[in-house]
This record gives sequence, structure tokens and C-alpha cells, in this order.
Amino acid sequence: MKKVNDASSGKRVMELVRNNAVPIMFIIISAIFIPMAGLTPGYLVDEIVTRMGRNLFLVLCLLFPIMAGMGLNFAMTLGAMGAEFAIILVADWQIWGIPGVVLAMILSIPFSALLGILCGTLQNMAKGREMIISYIMNYFISGCYLMVVLYMMGPIIPIKHASIMLPRGLGIRNTVSLLNMRQCLDDLLAIRVGGVKIPVLTFILVALLCLFIVWFRRTKLGQDMRAVGQDMQVAKDAGINVDRTRIISVVMSTVFAGFGMVIYLQNIGNLPTYTGHSQIGMFCIAALLIGGASVEKASIGNAFLGVILFHLMFIVAPKAGAFITGDSMVGEYFRVFMSYGIITIALIMYETKKRMNKSRAGRELAEAQKREEGAK
Repeated sequence: MKKVNDASSGKRVMELVRNNAVPIMFIIISAIFIPMAGLTPGYLVDEIVTRMGRNLFLVLCLLFPIMAGMGLNFAMTLGAMGAEFAIILVADWQIWGIPGVVLAMILSIPFSALLGILCGTLQNMAKGREMIISYIMNYFISGCYLMVVLYMMGPIIPIKHASIMLPRGLGIRNTVSLLNMRQCLDDLLAIRVGGVKIPVLTFILVALLCLFIVWFRRTKLGQDMRAVGQDMQVAKDAGINVDRTRIISVVMSTVFAGFGMVIYLQNIGNLPTYTGHSQIGMFCIAALLIGGASVEKASIGNAFLGVILFHLMFIVAPKAGAFITGDSMVGEYFRVFMSYGIITIALIMYETKKRMNKSRAGRELAEAQKREEGAK
């Protein structure tokens, strides 16, 4: 009996390791790099808390398309571009502080929703290839965004303040200062614990989104999304409008990504006009995958764990690279390599596990058929 229990416990441990291989790998790497980096625990905690407040909202918006079976939403960048457009308008109108943040969030909704509807419609035309479509949509919409910001703002879209305009009189400067808005959310209600600044209001917004996700999963629309994610044909037979439900999931993701981008920009205090959105989707997806999520399944816990581990790597990798090689650029390259490489590793592991499960199910079905034939 004891041997059976030991074998059962061993199988459970192996299954746990197999299901959480990516976060375990990152925990091990971080444990090796932290002593090399030579950073104090207080500094690490302060940096992680700051980055959690800055990025968690963006990562959580990825959960809606996964719920609907559409995989990793690279098109969340469309919502980020909508937020950047809104921020430019707010900066031109000189509305700063909390009113500026709220106005930017409101203005981002129509831009983000329109782009989400466009992307969701195209994804419905290419079912099974949603991630590829959303990834390519980034480049297409990014080109449109650059054309609007670089050539249309000024001559066509009136801009009053020359301080954000390029000297030639059309187009927006490479960087728009948001100093009058910088960390207005983070500083309001902020507290310090052991020298670590905790942006309470920002975390309240993150908590509200988490509560919304938990509540939404229990609603009729949330149940429809989960049904669509499990089997589109069964959901269609049950009377669910599959295409509409999928579009709604993408729109929700892009709209919340717009909100998250406003939170992100007010934290850093400036808008990199032409590059601010370029890596947002990739880094958020990498963080979610590092937290143990997959193309088919993700949770709020995956988002929290992923942000902590991913940004812990971002903090310690340059210092560890400098310690190992004497060149801090090695750490920078390693950091970028890990962000892209982890997506590749997670997707390969997901596909391998999926094929193994199909193979196991096929063998079990064949054995069941043999038993039935033997019984006859």
C-alpha cells in the first residue's frame, strides 16, 4: 500500500512539474541570477511592486480572448495605440492629473473598440489562425497609426500646442512629455511600507478588473465565451452566436488594454510616440506564459506570477550579465532573448502536450474498442 501511495505521489509531483515547467524554470534562473546581480532585497521589492502596478492591468486584458478560445491576443497592441492617440489629444488640450487620466481612458474607448471590432471580424474569417491574424494586424494598424500621427496631425487634425509638434509644423514629436500627469494615480493614496512605495489606487484598479473578470465568467456572456472556447460547433448548436461572442471578447481585450496603456504611460511620465506600443503585446504575452498560462487556459494567478517573474528577470539580468562577462549589454541582449524565447518554448510545450493528450486519448479509445470486440 505504501509503494502504491509513493508511486501516486510521484506521479502527482511529475504532473505538477510538467504543468508548471516554465514558471519553475524562471524561478530557478532568477534564484541563480539574484546573488550575481548584487541588488538589495528592498530595491528588488520596490522595483517589482512598481512594475506590477505599471503592467498588471495590461496583462489581465489578455484573459478574455483566451476564455473564448482565440489564443494569445497579440492585437491588444491595437488598444494601446488607441490609448496613445487619446493621450496625445489630452496633452494638446493641457488637461493633466487625474482628470487627464480619466479623459484619456474615456477617449481611448471608441478607438480601441473600433479596432477590436475590425480585428475580431478578421479573426472570424480565419478561425484556427487567430494569433497569426492578430500579430499581422499589429503591423497594419501600426502603419495606419504612424501615418495619422506623423502626417495628419497638424494639417488635418488640429493641434494647438507647438510644444508637442515637430518643428516642420506637422506630425508629433518623438516623445511627448507627461510630467504633469506622471504617477498621479500612483501617488494618490500611496503608502510606504519599509521604504517600499505601494501605489494603492493603481492596485485598487487592478483589483476591480480582477473582480470584474471573476464576475464576468459567471454571467451569461461569460459562460457563452467559455462554451465557445471549449467547442465552437457545440456552442453553435446550443444557439450561441459564436462570431459575435468572439468579437466581443476581442473588443473587451482591446478596450481594457487601452485603459492599461494609460496607466502604464502615466507611470513612466512620457509618451514614446512612435515606439511606445511596439513591444507591449509581446512582453505582456511573455509575462502571462511565464506565469504558467497556455494558449487555451489562463488565470488571474498566472498573470500575477508571470509579471513578478518576468520583471524580476528584467531587473536582475543586466546586472548578472555584467557580473558574468563584464559587459552589461550581454544582460540586455539576454533579457530580449528571454522575452521572445519564452513565447517559443511555451508554445512548443503546449503543442507537444496537446499532441501527447490526443495520442493518449486515441490509444484509450482503441483499447476500449478491442475490449468491446473481445466481449462480443
